[in-house]
Amino acid sequence: MIGWPQGPGQPGWRHRLGAEPQAWALWIDDSSRGARTLRPESPARIIGTPAAAGTACRIRPGRRGVQTNSGRSGRAPAPHGFDRLPQRTYVFRLLGMGLGALCIAAVLRENGASPLVWSLCAFTGLVWPHLALLVARSSASPYRAELRNLLLDSAQTGFWVAMMQFNLLPSVLLFTLVTVDKISTGIPRLWLWSLPVFAAGLLLGGLATGFAVRPDTSTTVMLVALPMLLIHSIAVSLASNRMVQQIRQKNRLLDELSRTDSLTGLHVRRHWQALADRALHLRQTEGIPATLLLLDIDHFKAANDRHGHAVGDDVLRAVAEAIRAGLRESDDAGRYGGDEFGIVLHATPPGDARLVAEAIRREIRRIGVAEMGDSRITASIGMAPAHGGHDSLEQWIEEADAALYRAKRGGRDRIES
Repeated sequence: MIGWPQGPGQPGWRHRLGAEPQAWALWIDDSSRGARTLRPESPARIIGTPAAAGTACRIRPGRRGVQTNSGRSGRAPAPHGFDRLPQRTYVFRLLGMGLGALCIAAVLRENGASPLVWSLCAFTGLVWPHLALLVARSSASPYRAELRNLLLDSAQTGFWVAMMQFNLLPSVLLFTLVTVDKISTGIPRLWLWSLPVFAAGLLLGGLATGFAVRPDTSTTVMLVALPMLLIHSIAVSLASNRMVQQIRQKNRLLDELSRTDSLTGLHVRRHWQALADRALHLRQTEGIPATLLLLDIDHFKAANDRHGHAVGDDVLRAVAEAIRAGLRESDDAGRYGGDEFGIVLHATPPGDARLVAEAIRREIRRIGVAEMGDSRITASIGMAPAHGGHDSLEQWIEEADAALYRAKRGGRDRIES
């Protein structure tokens, strides 16, 4: 069991970026699963490793690496969603720094820069993107290393704005793009943190040039700046669009998972009730027939207690599959309770609904579970066609439930309406 208090009497501490604790205690219980590690949110450092269950370790504020008795640091995980930040940033840094260096070079050529300045420009455009990725990958905390790299991007940009003697168009473009890069990472307030770092680089470059100012932008510099403006902006937009599409896909998946019972694969009760309510509304407003079935597995609790919950789960899955096999694609089935299922047969009059219910009942009788031997699985079904007297879904379900009760009282393994 792992715990770290937020302070005396304040459990449940969670790390936020930039926040460091003062003193923490970690208790590790490795009696069953072995020693556990820090949660991803923790920025602390473990001093020592437990040798037995219940060993206490102190956590001290420090770097994200997890320090062991050997003195080596493990890799501290990044906050959820940012573990691939260095790889995501690399492409845009390579593109932005490369195109930015071309723009800077055009201004340096007009200003007659020295060989040293030219070499620094080459480092920024050709070497720095690869070096930043190497540093992040080799760090004990790639996420934090990449944060430093992103801030160094801003520092270098500020430096080159001053070295270009504040040439107006490229200076504005460089500042805008390097700030947009910070915003596009999704890290809260990172772009705000980058502003003083940008100012520090600006100050350093200004000291080197005596804060010379030549704001006029020539046509040549404008033409060289266009690729940086167009290509980099389009690349960021494409990446943002791809991320939006991924988020939409994940949201659709989450929505589907929230509507699906994990054991049976049928609708969860809440979603099934919404579908049933819609079917009742169509019956009352447009006259489209619908029939509701409530199905209950006979003697399920006794079988579950006798053979175990694992066998009971197998039975529920098999019954759900039998229900699916007997329905059309337009019909809706859901898990209404523990061993009870609800079925809505859309656009189905009572006569046809009884045929469907009978087919499902026979399909369930054919289910065989090895652990249950010769015992047969049966189900009782209550059927209720929707009619004008149903003022609410609850009334419709109550009528089907009453029919289900009659089926059970009449000997089970039967259909009543």
